[in-house]
Amino acid sequence: MTEKFTTGCRQCPRLAAFLDEVREAHPDYFARPVPSFGSVGNKLLIVGLAPGLHGANRTGRPFTGDYAGDLLYSTLYKFGLATAAEPMDEKMQPNPLLTLKGCRITNAVRCLPPQNKPEPAEIKQCNGYLVQELASLPIGAAILALGTIAHAAVLRASQLKGNDYKFGHAAQYELPNGRMLYDSYHCSRYNTQTRRLTEAMFHQVFESILERHTIRP
Repeated sequence: MTEKFTTGCRQCPRLAAFLDEVREAHPDYFARPVPSFGSVGNKLLIVGLAPGLHGANRTGRPFTGDYAGDLLYSTLYKFGLATAAEPMDEKMQPNPLLTLKGCRITNAVRCLPPQNKPEPAEIKQCNGYLVQELASLPIGAAILALGTIAHAAVLRASQLKGNDYKFGHAAQYELPNGRMLYDSYHCSRYNTQTRRLTEAMFHQVFESILERHTIRP
């Protein structure tokens, strides 16, 4: 059984060594496994890929400090799922006024991977933490996977086969455990700059979730 998550986790040698290098180069960075953000047991779990070098790896909070977080948190605020639209304060630190309402954010891989590309064994090793996240969800909860890796990680943590649940933007799947899986392209700068994902497309995914689920803090 996977041990409970801690920011001292060093179960993946390559990632642990890389974080050691990052801490040496950036002593003021968090540069450790990044914990989830939001209360346990909420009805919406958002699953991303992994911390970014100058984003969550710097701040210690998922999706803060980079463009992906700007789009995610502004969207959460628009739909009443966050208390502020801005993830960062004027000092470029995590906004102390920002809390989540009825949702929680985590990543498929908790550590910053080199070139933002975790290896399959690292995704598998970290999956036990996602198993624990899913176990805390109430019946009828919604899970939003941002990107193919997050989608596959949710299926692995749910002991489901990917062939039965193909990733696709705006796809929706009712899982055997009574929860719903929703997919979206990742809200990365690359996806939005290339228009693979627009703000309207991202908002529409949240509209679909809130049409079916009553999410309250």
